[in-house]
Amino acid sequence: MPSGRLVLLSSCAVSSASGQLSEPGCPPPCSQLLPSEHWTRWSHTLSAQSATCSRDPKGPAPTAGLAGGRDREREASPTRKSGRTRPAHFGTAGSSTTGGSWGSGTRGAASTQLRSRSAGGTSHLPPLQGEDGFRILMRPEGDSIPLVEVSTSETAAPEQWDYVLVADRRTQRSPWRVRQQRRFLEDLERKGFRYTVKEDKEKVYFGVQADSRIFDLYRALLMEPKGPTPQGESARSTLIPTTTRIRIINFVLNSETADGDTFRNLVEGRVFETKFPLHKGEEGLKKEWARWRHMVRKQPIDEIRDYFGEKVALYFAWLGWYTYMLVPAAVAGLAIFLSGFSLFHASQISKEICEAHDVLLCPRGDHKRKYQRLSDTCTFAKLTHLFDNEGTVLFAIFMALWATVFLEIWKRQRARVVLHWDLYGWDEDQEEVALELINCPDYKLRPHQHSYLRSTIILVLSLLMICLMIGMAHVLVVYRVLAAAVFSNSALPFLEDQVTTAVVVTGALVHYVTILIMTKVNKNVALKLCDYEKPRTFSERESKFTIKFFTLQFFAHFSSLIYIAFILGRINGHPGKTVRLAGLWKLEECHLSGCMMDLFVQMAIIMGLKQTLSNCMEYLGPWLGHKYRSMRGHDSRDPELRDWQRNYRLNPVNPFSLFDEFMEMMIQYGFTTIFVAAFPLAPLLALFSNLVEIRLDAIKMVRLRQRLVPRKAKDIGTWLQVLETIGVLAVIANGMIIAFTSEFIPRVVYKYRYGPCRDGARPKVDCLAGYVNHSLSVFHTKDFQDPVKTEGSENVTECRYRDYRNALDYNFSEQFWILLAIRLAFLILFEHVALLIKLVAAWFVPDVPQSVKNKVLEEKYRGLQEKLGCRQAGLRPRAPPPTSAPTSSPKSTDV
Repeated sequence: MPSGRLVLLSSCAVSSASGQLSEPGCPPPCSQLLPSEHWTRWSHTLSAQSATCSRDPKGPAPTAGLAGGRDREREASPTRKSGRTRPAHFGTAGSSTTGGSWGSGTRGAASTQLRSRSAGGTSHLPPLQGEDGFRILMRPEGDSIPLVEVSTSETAAPEQWDYVLVADRRTQRSPWRVRQQRRFLEDLERKGFRYTVKEDKEKVYFGVQADSRIFDLYRALLMEPKGPTPQGESARSTLIPTTTRIRIINFVLNSETADGDTFRNLVEGRVFETKFPLHKGEEGLKKEWARWRHMVRKQPIDEIRDYFGEKVALYFAWLGWYTYMLVPAAVAGLAIFLSGFSLFHASQISKEICEAHDVLLCPRGDHKRKYQRLSDTCTFAKLTHLFDNEGTVLFAIFMALWATVFLEIWKRQRARVVLHWDLYGWDEDQEEVALELINCPDYKLRPHQHSYLRSTIILVLSLLMICLMIGMAHVLVVYRVLAAAVFSNSALPFLEDQVTTAVVVTGALVHYVTILIMTKVNKNVALKLCDYEKPRTFSERESKFTIKFFTLQFFAHFSSLIYIAFILGRINGHPGKTVRLAGLWKLEECHLSGCMMDLFVQMAIIMGLKQTLSNCMEYLGPWLGHKYRSMRGHDSRDPELRDWQRNYRLNPVNPFSLFDEFMEMMIQYGFTTIFVAAFPLAPLLALFSNLVEIRLDAIKMVRLRQRLVPRKAKDIGTWLQVLETIGVLAVIANGMIIAFTSEFIPRVVYKYRYGPCRDGARPKVDCLAGYVNHSLSVFHTKDFQDPVKTEGSENVTECRYRDYRNALDYNFSEQFWILLAIRLAFLILFEHVALLIKLVAAWFVPDVPQSVKNKVLEEKYRGLQEKLGCRQAGLRPRAPPPTSAPTSSPKSTDV
């Protein structure tokens, strides 16, 4: 049925309506940025919203537009007014109410008589009859802004609701909460939204749909048509993707209302319970992607982008590329590990240890102290060669190169994907400002600000949290010391004989539990620090939160490993004069076969638990929660309401759902690269874990969770800088492990300075013959000062321990200082060589492929040619042909 509307147009519309070119350089006028049937209503929407986005609910009402027209229509219509004063309850279970007014039926199609006030009085405009009409009215004073009345005849399309708000049915018993719901929905209505109400026995559902004019305005602000078009030819509407619709609606729903409330405030006040976009059209992803059987199948990245948005698609594209690149790293690590088996019986060091039946090691504990034969560590000595051999150095350099090549090729992959999605010049700040203007035309731009005082306070608080993380590592040290004392007095023979192994294993378990607890603490602290910093936009807040949270998580995960790798066993003193905790308990020492064994066991347990137990909980938690809610619920007979109920029973999502997935992968990447010299199997475990992780995340997002709000992005953001930082830390950490934790340097120094092969000699014996005796210091048992008697000490005059000290005064020997100097020289040389290789690889592999650069250059060239031809021919930019696919692209000013 035809209806008449009066709208206020901007001056740019006048030139288009009168058929005049606004600029000789032929920029697209307003009528070509919006569809022909909606362009006159765009400025009307701005006028209506500018009067309703004010914080003051008692502000002046708009004089023109849908908001004012609908309010006057309600005042003039007794029937509609009676519909708004119905009781707070929405009706019977399973009923639905559709329309813009609270509790009323579908809005009538009768013409609305609107008024425009002027200095000369009031002008009454009768509704247009019959076909569409167009009228230009001038104010009596000769104002240059005309009033245009448009009547449209449109066929109502089936309503497809984009978003659903949910409230508990019990809230309808509270008049205050009902009023809050009404105000919120009326505020949405004034912004161009429609809603419908449905309910079941427990919940009330509000389906929300945005008017197409909102998306027309988005297209007008951020998109421009390509190609020239004859003057006067109208532009056709470009389809807005579902992901963009949901993103715009979610932004408006999260914004402040005229009363100053946000949806989050209403949830905290139990006015609403939750909100979510609807899962629609996900059957293809369920069939081709979110299945365990497709674990090794290629991911449909374009389909993921069309359904979840660019940010989620880039996450899976990055995760897929990371998994693919783990294959060579896993093969190399497995080769290094397996090569150690060749040294099981061939290693000269293992032979000497296994045959040293007459060499006694000094007692290690305080209780039931006894001497231990060196040959008892034969098995562990052989196992150490699996990860501490000559290939460890080459593997560490290989992983430094691998990390660089992985990131550089990923940048190239990202550039191709972003160009394919036509987002190469997209700007996130421009997007957020456009959404603010769509929500409120009177939005005041928030400039960038920096406070040195706030930055100083945040830095101090962050350092305090880092000290707390380091303190947690010291707590683990205390646990290991006390556990060693407890296990030494244990009645179990196994614990008494394997005290060190039991302490290492239980310490790793305690460390894992500590990580789980501190993760929740770190997230809350990082959020508080971000809120105090007052970021300008959501993307800026996310970036700052990423840096703070990852820093805290890094110390929570790796502080204990840093202690084991570089501190454990180096501050204990020597037999007869040991360093004690609180003067009572001896500090823990490294494993009898060396500190590399402690580090290997710690890494194996933490990575094994994180890749198995964490993944199981990550899947079973949402699966059991969804099954439980599905069993409790009762499906409605209404198909639409039944679909809303199905979406509601899915696990809820939050803004950190995708962030948590990224953080999990960053921590895994750290384990895979930073301490890989001590655990060469880390890339292999990461590869198997990622094959499961990809399908696990897909199943969670498509089948077990509510739909994520799509977000547009052209890269993975701050996570790229995190990856580059981890790559640099990996070079430093692996160099220090080889220099100070591994036995590589002492073996090489002995081989060419102290061993049989020194000075270029070629003896018949192995060059490492005598290394074990050289690496063990001598302690005379008569120098024990502890009162506790040592078992079997009657005929023992001396014992051996791992260190480089003199036998007379127990000070550091000459060999110790020579080794220390060589270790430092090796560390500097290794890091410089590895970093140089990284720089050369980064230079050799360009971030952006030449084909992508040429494609962007060609598009710029064609655009300039078209503008030049347009200026010479006096034509306007051409709209896309009706039969072709949408060709609008985001405005771009940089590449």
